[in-house]
Amino acid sequence: MKSKLTGRYVVGYDGVDHVIVEHGEVVYETQSGTILFVGHDYPDQVDEVIDAGNAVISPGFIDLNALGDIDHDIVHVEAGSRQKNLLWSEAYYQNGYREVMTPEEEAFKSQFAYTQLILNGVTTAMPITSVFYKRWAETYEELEAAVHHAGKLGLRMYMGPSYQSGMRVVKPNGEIEVLWNEEEGRAGLRRAVEFVKKFDGAYDGLIRGMLAPERIETQTPENLLETKRFADELGCPIRLHAAQGDYEYHEIHRRHNKTPIRFLYDLGFLGERTAIPHADYVAGFSKVAIGEGCDLALLAETKTTVIHCPLVIGRHGQALESFARYKRRGINMALGTDTFPPDIFQNVRTASMVSRMVEGELADSTYADLYRAATLGGARFLGRDDLGRLAPGAKADIIAIDLDGFHMGAVDDPIRTMFMSGSGRDVKLSIINGRTVMKDRLIPGVDLADIKRKGQAYFEKMRAGYLERDYQQLPADELFAPSFRTVKKG
Repeated sequence: MKSKLTGRYVVGYDGVDHVIVEHGEVVYETQSGTILFVGHDYPDQVDEVIDAGNAVISPGFIDLNALGDIDHDIVHVEAGSRQKNLLWSEAYYQNGYREVMTPEEEAFKSQFAYTQLILNGVTTAMPITSVFYKRWAETYEELEAAVHHAGKLGLRMYMGPSYQSGMRVVKPNGEIEVLWNEEEGRAGLRRAVEFVKKFDGAYDGLIRGMLAPERIETQTPENLLETKRFADELGCPIRLHAAQGDYEYHEIHRRHNKTPIRFLYDLGFLGERTAIPHADYVAGFSKVAIGEGCDLALLAETKTTVIHCPLVIGRHGQALESFARYKRRGINMALGTDTFPPDIFQNVRTASMVSRMVEGELADSTYADLYRAATLGGARFLGRDDLGRLAPGAKADIIAIDLDGFHMGAVDDPIRTMFMSGSGRDVKLSIINGRTVMKDRLIPGVDLADIKRKGQAYFEKMRAGYLERDYQQLPADELFAPSFRTVKKG
């Protein structure tokens, strides 16, 4: 079946870069999920015509650090001096850590998250979940449930359960330390490899495997080397959080007398199929006084991708120095949301603004530069020249962003307009692999009100779990200090 999608602006692709096709058309085959034509006046017959009207028809966004659960950052974002209280206490670790949520609740959380991704225009994602409230890391079972949620919703996903060989804890004196259980890390990698072998290619190729070791400071060099070996053997990508915080940066330097990026380079871990969120703590970064060499040169040399998550790090007082600088060094830049809402529009605005502030100029910090990261940059990392663009032969992963809302104001350049004034809530149509998965903010077969209710109950239970792990054992009204004094009825 052939479908034709029309709209005021179509973001096409000329083989080199995106182009704007005014009053354009995208024709795609629904069965194969492939784009047949982009341009004007398609000469052949089609089976249906969908008119998006005054909208930007765009390739769907690629989110390489997409929230896969109910966000804990709403608890963490203004923790301030209480930040250590939200890590595990040493006593909790020693007394026996456990799963806070039931298997049924863990199976549910991805459904909550993945509906949010679709509603915000994300068509390809690599999910990430918090391990603060986990027994250790993601389980095979919760990722298996997530596969089926993603497949039924129609999302294109790169998935694999996380694993780690250590856990950050807070000692009674307030110091952070990593306590090790190396067998957990080895067993986690084995489960992840088994998962990739079983689910890579599931749901007509929408589900692909990846290896997702947790943050660098909780990994042993041996498990990282094994991760790289298995990734090469399986032909799947790797994502490892590194160079993202003060404790981690200095801890890796203490262990190895190297920056985190240099450590990974010397280990042979970096490469074209390796992606690093957030990679802002590099040699020469304004918040560190130690670390030699040029980490950006190492990332560029190895063709390693940096997944920039500007909104979440900005909320915690950090910034990449800068998107423009990394881009000019020849590093492949992709985007991740890593928080709620998974809104690429907010992330593009934030990244562009901060990069301009750091650089003092516009060059390489435009909305178009960030839009490329959210589309072409993500596709480049995945090794997919059929994603992140609207062109014949590409996958029909298409979104329509409504320009009719009064809040959009006057329309100038469509890319600038939608990123200046729009948000994920302006995405009114999402097509993935030729299938319409969302139209007019509705997802077929999904009761959003019911999911929201269950999501609130999940969050409240997850939040309560922090109390038993707090190293100071503070009461809830101190650990979760409200913005203002709360006055309750009665």
